[in-house]
Parts: sequence; C-alpha cells; structure tokens
Amino acid sequence: MIQIADSDIMPLIYAGVFLGVLMTYEGLRQILSRSESVSETRNRRMKMIASGASTEEILRLLKPSVDGWSLARLPFIGSLPTDLRQAGLTVSAKMFLLACLFATVTVTAGASPFVIVPIALPFAAVLCLVAPITIVRLKRRKRIGALEQQLPDALDLMARGLKVGHPLNTTIAAVGSDMNDPIASEFGTISDQIAFGDDLVDAFMDFAERIDVEDVRYLAISVAIQNGTGGDLSQVLRTLAQVIRDRFTMRKRIKAISSEGRLTSIFLSGLPFFIFGSTMFSSPTYYMDVSDDPLFMPFAIVVGVLVVTNYLVMRRLVDFRI
Repeated sequence: MIQIADSDIMPLIYAGVFLGVLMTYEGLRQILSRSESVSETRNRRMKMIASGASTEEILRLLKPSVDGWSLARLPFIGSLPTDLRQAGLTVSAKMFLLACLFATVTVTAGASPFVIVPIALPFAAVLCLVAPITIVRLKRRKRIGALEQQLPDALDLMARGLKVGHPLNTTIAAVGSDMNDPIASEFGTISDQIAFGDDLVDAFMDFAERIDVEDVRYLAISVAIQNGTGGDLSQVLRTLAQVIRDRFTMRKRIKAISSEGRLTSIFLSGLPFFIFGSTMFSSPTYYMDVSDDPLFMPFAIVVGVLVVTNYLVMRRLVDFRI
C-alpha cells in the first residue's frame, strides 16, 4: 500500500478549500448580479412574452405571492422574499437561503482542518449568510432610491400624454417603453396587468404594495380618487411630481443641516471604543489587572449600555422624516 505523507496531503487540502470558497463566491455573485444586457429586451416581462410564456406564468410574475414564506416571523430573514423582489432579483427566497446555508456548511467544512468548528461556523455564517442578505438589502435600497428619483419624470411624462389626449393606459405603456429601469419594468408590469384584465386601481395598488414607498402610495391613491370621482388627472400628476421634487430638495437641505449632529453622534459613540482599543493595544494589563474584581463586569455592562443609548438618542435627535 502506498503511504501518502502529510506534507503531500496539505497542498491538496489547501487547493480544495480554495476551490470550494471560489465556487461559492462565484455562485453567489451570479445570483446577486443577474442583469440584462442592452441587446436583451427591456425587462423580464417582455422576455417572457417574447418566449411564448403562458398567461399563468406571466401573472405569477406580475403578482408574486410571499404568503407561503414559512420563515416570515424570524428576524433578519423574515422579509427576504420582499427584499429579493424589490431588489429586482428573480431567484426565489427558498433557493437563495438554501444556497447561503450550503455555502456556510461548505466553508465551515473546508476551514475545519485549520480552525475549530465553533470559530469557523460564525465566520462562515457571516461570510455566506449575513453578507449576501446585506448585499441584497443594499441592492434593494439602491433600486428603490433610483425608482424614487425617476418617479417625478414618469409622472410628468404621463401628465403630458394625458394633456394631449392620450388614454391613461397609453401613457402608462409609454413610461414602460421610453424610460429606463427600474421604473420602466414597474410601469410595464402595470400595463400588462391592465392588459390581462386587472382593474386600473388594483394595478396601481399592487404597484404601491410591491414597492412600499410613500410617494408611490400617493400616486395609487390619486389614481383611485380620479377613477372614482373624475377630474383633471394630468394636473394632479404634475402637482404630485412637483411635491416629490420639493421633498427631495427638502431632504437634501435637512441632511446638510443635520450633518454636524450626525457626525457628532458617530464620533462620540465611537470614541469610547477607540480609547478602549488603544489602551488594550498600548497597555494590555490596564484593564486585565482589575478584570477579576466583582464590580468590573457590572460597570462594563453599564458603560456599554450608556454608549449604545447615547448613540441611539443622538441619532434620533438628527433623524428627520420628510
């Protein structure tokens, strides 16, 4: 029997761990960075229609359901289906979570020959579970922010179309075809819902529910009121577009005015941690010599609670909602 020395096995182990981590990273990258090129159709709905998808498949895309998410009550991952949908990702929440858990187990198993499992598991969970979900939420925030920026222009485009005599359905379709994503995909979805028989008001209410943005809810309510009572919808849309722009301007002004307070809250809250870290680095025995004292831990907990409370209170003082 051929004996293999430990020195011959270790390079293979290193190579296996490297390949496992690389494949995990590449898989998550492809899941989170799925995007359409310029040569493709403008959005997912158009691709489905062009490929001959059935009416049921398109309706499932138009009105995705998250009622079956069994982990909705759990913290951090309870809103995962909504986060994925609002981030513009088509992967299901179950598949995304399973991929993250599989990557966590893989990285833990790959790192177990070098570090103990209680240390490897939290590191792998942060790298393969917490980080991807955080990236999804950052992508969701970016997409929602882009949609809010595009919304006034979309309302102006609709108002101009209505003023020259185009039907509301035509102006909605014009936004979906003439503007860029994400507003184009959302208004294209509204247009398709109406084309497949949904009521106009219900389509806009679904839009507000999908995006969950205050300005979009104002738009849905405006369309619902005009649909029930009549009136000049083009003027309502122009007014709403101007109100949204004014709110953006006010937010930027308030953010600039409150920047000193926000910076102060960060500085004062981070200063105790900086002092503690510097002291431990320059003189490790400064705190460790008294760590056995019965009052050390209670006072440390009190100081930590006060620091966190200070940060939360100061952030609350400079956090304005417009």
